[in-house]
Amino acid sequence: MVLLHVLFEHAAGYALFAVREAEEISLLLPQVEESILNIGKFHSIVRLVAFSPFRSAQSALENVNAVSEGILHEDLKLFLETNLPAKKKKTLLGVSDAKIGAAIQEELGYQCQTGGVVAEITRGIRLHFHTLVKGLTAQSASKAQLGLGHSYSRAKVKFNVNRVDNMIIQSISLLDQLDKDINTFSMRVREWYGYHFPELIKIVSDNYTYCRLAKLIGNRKELSEESLEGLEEMVMDSAKAQAILDASRSSMGMDISPIDLINIESFSSRVISLSEYRKELQEYLRSKMNQVAPSLSALIGEVVGARLISHAGSLTNLAKYPASTVQILGAEKALFRALKTRGNTPKYGLIFHSTFIGRAAARNKGRISRYLANKCTIASRIDCFSDVPTSVFGDKLREQVEERLAFYETGEPPRKNLDVMKEAMVEATEVAAEIKKKEKKKKKREKKRLAALAAAATEEAESSVLETAVEIEANDTEPKKRKKQRQQQNGLEEPLPKKQKRAAQGELPQSDKKKKKKKVKEED
Repeated sequence: MVLLHVLFEHAAGYALFAVREAEEISLLLPQVEESILNIGKFHSIVRLVAFSPFRSAQSALENVNAVSEGILHEDLKLFLETNLPAKKKKTLLGVSDAKIGAAIQEELGYQCQTGGVVAEITRGIRLHFHTLVKGLTAQSASKAQLGLGHSYSRAKVKFNVNRVDNMIIQSISLLDQLDKDINTFSMRVREWYGYHFPELIKIVSDNYTYCRLAKLIGNRKELSEESLEGLEEMVMDSAKAQAILDASRSSMGMDISPIDLINIESFSSRVISLSEYRKELQEYLRSKMNQVAPSLSALIGEVVGARLISHAGSLTNLAKYPASTVQILGAEKALFRALKTRGNTPKYGLIFHSTFIGRAAARNKGRISRYLANKCTIASRIDCFSDVPTSVFGDKLREQVEERLAFYETGEPPRKNLDVMKEAMVEATEVAAEIKKKEKKKKKREKKRLAALAAAATEEAESSVLETAVEIEANDTEPKKRKKQRQQQNGLEEPLPKKQKRAAQGELPQSDKKKKKKKVKEED
């Protein structure tokens, strides 16, 4: 006969319940189902063996995090070792989560079971927990659940700020929107300024340069030899600058009023500022991709990598996708159209924008896209699940794709994947060690800086207190000479001694009074 114990994890603490003995555990299922709503009947089947409350809210959060990740916490280990029977072969422990059950079985050696009668018993314990445990009310149990639920959710929401892929998704979306808007606005500037200087459109093809020139030139009639140097700096070509100057002299454009010119220049400056912001945004995206997904950006480029992450929804979602999905990511319409019409399915989606597929021959495009998608999947998984993300793996994967391209063209056999990954592992460990050392040094410097600031603040406070104390003492025990000097300066008279005061008032001292009395008696 096997003794069944059920472990129940509550927000208030760990509880261990013993179930009534039976020849077979499966026979208890109908009895538990019948008695689950009746506390009296349920109490006859399940009894509390031990209850260990959490010491603090922090301890409760640590234990819950460990249970959710399938790790056996020290508190739970001690609780089970203390309260479970010593005979491990005759003891069966029921748990609600299979992962924590596997961890308990591996470390403590107790056989664990999930589902079936254990799930029903757990449901009954959850319903009647505050009555099974003495001293625990329903209100306090619900408060503990609410508090732990908030802290657990807050801890799950908190993540490394430097590895947030949401910023990448927003950045690439904004970058695509800016490209469309800048293109539309530039066409508007070309059309608007083209009424006045139509020849400039043929000479300058770049939108950003055209808007800068429209702002610089203004009225074409005012353009002279003096402005040639400025044109050369902007166009970076002396022949083109001379062509602009010549065209302005023989232009077929209409005359333009100053107010219209002001509006064109104002709009051109807006387009220029948007173009400059786009460059800044691209730099920001590049730095963010190097932080979040360095291997993927090293392999396929920052922009294409960011588009893949954006299309998948997150880096984690992209890491979960198989290589076949990554290959056609972004070509869903073409895929479903091909499936509907029973035509040829697309060979590539967003990864078409990488340089590898453009460099491959027409007959090798499908093969290289499949190979590239495979490497992208590996890179995204490395970036997603590595503690210290580095671009070492991305560089090695890029080398492999280059070797595969050379193999398709020349037939030169590429290196084996196992050898390349071994090299990458060695380099990655070295790079990770260096990064950790730098982080430690940075933390030490920050601690020293904070300690220095705190010491300086305390010294300033102490010095200010000492200064005030000295001032108070100086005021209380001021020397007499200084007092006299101060009084004289203020125009006050110096206080006279008692004898001098009486003499001034016409009074005699006591010794003189006595002598006078004696004389009077003798005369009498």
